[in-house]
Amino acid sequence: MKYWLTLIITTAFYSPVLQAQSATGAKEQAHIKELITDHRAMAQAHENAAKCLESGKGEKACHAELQKACKGLGIGKTCGMRHHSH
Repeated sequence: MKYWLTLIITTAFYSPVLQAQSATGAKEQAHIKELITDHRAMAQAHENAAKCLESGKGEKACHAELQKACKGLGIGKTCGMRHHSH
């Protein structure tokens, strides 16, 4: 009987703790998936900018496209890309 009482009390105590950890784990996994999506979107935006420059469209036109692709995604207008002075 003592074993069952201990088991019931232990389960009652740890159940909310385990549920909280499970919810935190799910939130963390969702956050990680969002980060992965954002990193891939930023990488694609920069890859497209590089291809644009390779095509000869020019820095101004290509960076305008990059600004559109990066809006709300990264830091600054060009997803954290620093412009090099000429």
